[in-house]
Amino acid sequence: MQQDIRVGVIGVGRMGQRHCRVFANLRHVDLVGVCDANPENGQRMAQQYGVACFAEIDRMLERVDAVSIAAPTPLHFDLAARCLAAGKHVLVEKPITETVAQAEQLTALAEASGLVCMVGHIERFNAAYIELKNVLETMTPLAINFRRLSAFAGSNVDVDVVLDLMIHDLNLVLDLTGAAPTRISAQGLNVLSNTIDHAVVNFRFETGPLISVTASRVTEHKVRSIEVTAREAYLDCDLLNKSICVCRETIGEYLNQNQRGVKYRQESVVERIQVPIVEPMFLELQHFVECVIERKPPLVSARDGLQALALADQVRRMILDDFAAGASSHKPVELLAIA
Repeated sequence: MQQDIRVGVIGVGRMGQRHCRVFANLRHVDLVGVCDANPENGQRMAQQYGVACFAEIDRMLERVDAVSIAAPTPLHFDLAARCLAAGKHVLVEKPITETVAQAEQLTALAEASGLVCMVGHIERFNAAYIELKNVLETMTPLAINFRRLSAFAGSNVDVDVVLDLMIHDLNLVLDLTGAAPTRISAQGLNVLSNTIDHAVVNFRFETGPLISVTASRVTEHKVRSIEVTAREAYLDCDLLNKSICVCRETIGEYLNQNQRGVKYRQESVVERIQVPIVEPMFLELQHFVECVIERKPPLVSARDGLQALALADQVRRMILDDFAAGASSHKPVELLAIA
């Protein structure tokens, strides 16, 4: 009989609460407890799920096999390194760490440990994205446009829009292409904060499609979309509403019964791909548990998280250079250097 994996959640803010909910309902998982810098938050979640609330992380680590880290990004490196050193499997929310240097060090630690270290790039587990990849296996993409738009209210203002939103799509870009871009152009605006609120990036690759990525937190309409222009068709993937439309060019002539003339002519066909209704967070955490049980590599490894963060850092630096030159800022501000 399969022994349950004992799991603890570190950080029970908005994302950590979702982790607790899913872990509490997953097979082969025993949600042991939570740990949070705010004792009241920790106690509330512990009572809700009937688990322990640990005041110290070391006490939690004595009781668990794996941890889920949903604490603020500046704490990711220290927490993840501490858990790996204690021999615990780790799921850390994106971005993997605050800096690329930390991500490089954590990736080295994870790969040397032999433990599962997975990064929470949740869109990789979005059923619409999974089906989109299946459809694209038989096509030749020419251009791909990613759009991730949100309102400023509710945004994570601790980081800019590149680390808050765009990094999701940067991970998808790397996953779809399997290569680093050979040329990058990036522009941005600071509108409602003193950092990047709206960003547009274009990528060129040695081989493969042209790719553009837009991320904004100054729009009132929430969008999560991937538009693909392929040689064979045009595809519109809605990650938010879990739908995919495939528009193909075709010409069909439908005759009258007496075969004397064309009744009407069909010039294109729109296919709607069936997308399973399943919560991405459920698939993500289920995959993490399976990796721990079977000791297999995760779909989104620490190295994947490092590569996404390194690309995001490159994009941010390009935009901040524009800001410093006064070329792209919406209003004059003094920007701090990125570590």
